[in-house]
Amino acid sequence: MQTDLLALQHISAFSHGDEGGNPAGVLVGETMLPDAQMQSIAADLGYSETVFAVPLADKGGYRVRYFSPENEVPFCGHATIALGAVLAQQQGRKTHRLELNEAVISVESWQENGQLQAALQSPQTRSEALSDDVTAQVLELFGLSEDDLDLRILPARVHGGADHLVLALTDRAKLADMAYDLEAMKQFMLGQGLVTIMLVHVRGPQEFNVRNAFASAGVFEDPATGAAAAAFSGYLRDIDWAHGGEIQIVQGEDMGLKSLISAKIPSEAGASVRISGAARRLV
Repeated sequence: MQTDLLALQHISAFSHGDEGGNPAGVLVGETMLPDAQMQSIAADLGYSETVFAVPLADKGGYRVRYFSPENEVPFCGHATIALGAVLAQQQGRKTHRLELNEAVISVESWQENGQLQAALQSPQTRSEALSDDVTAQVLELFGLSEDDLDLRILPARVHGGADHLVLALTDRAKLADMAYDLEAMKQFMLGQGLVTIMLVHVRGPQEFNVRNAFASAGVFEDPATGAAAAAFSGYLRDIDWAHGGEIQIVQGEDMGLKSLISAKIPSEAGASVRISGAARRLV
C-alpha cells in the first residue's frame, strides 16, 4: 500500500503551456484501494478530483474511479486527461480502454515537443430543457436575472458521463463576477444530482469562455472541466449550433488558472465527444 502511495502523481490537465490547468492526483496501482482510503487521499490532496486506476488483466485497459474531496463522482474529464498524461510517460503513445462505474471510455495520450497531451472519448451525451422553476432557483443562487441570459443557448441540464447545468450569459463581465453562497449552492446541486453548473459566454460560434461552480464537492470553482465540456458540446449539437464540428473552451481565466479545452463533435446525436488538451507535471 505504501508503494502505491509513493506512486501518487500530481498533474495539471488542460494547461496553457507551462501554466494553468486543473490539478489532479493520479494513482495507478496494482489493486484498487478501499473506498474510505481513496476518499481520504482525495480529501487530503484537496484537488477537484483524484483518479485511481488499476490494470484489468482479463480485459485490457484500466478500472478507473474518481473522488472529489467529499464524494465519488461518476466521471471526471480533467482527471482522465491527467491519467492519460501519466500513462504516456510510462508507455508512450497509446489508446487505453477505461472502465468507469457507469460507462466504458478511452483515452489516447502522447508526448509532443516535450508537452504531454491526451484526448478522451466521452460517454454518450444527452440534454434536456431546464424547467422555469429550476432556472429561477439557480439564477437566484448566482444573483442573476433572466435578463442576463443569452437565449441563443437556453438553460439546460446536460450529460456526458455526469450531470451538469448550463446557463449562457450575455455579458462577459457577469461571468467574471460569478459569486454565490457555497453551502446554499451545494445543497441545491446535491438535491438536483449535479456535478457542476457551467456558466458560459459566447466569444464566437466556436469559442466560449466558461466558469464551472463545483459546490457539490465543496469546491467553489473548477478551473477546467472536461466532463462538462463534453456534455456542453453534445448540447450544442442537440440545438443545431453552428459549431462546425469543433469548439474551443477557455476556462479558469478569471481565477488565474487559464485552461484550454478542445472538443471535436461528430454529427450523430448522442455520440461520444473527443475532448483534448495539454497537461503538465506539478512539483
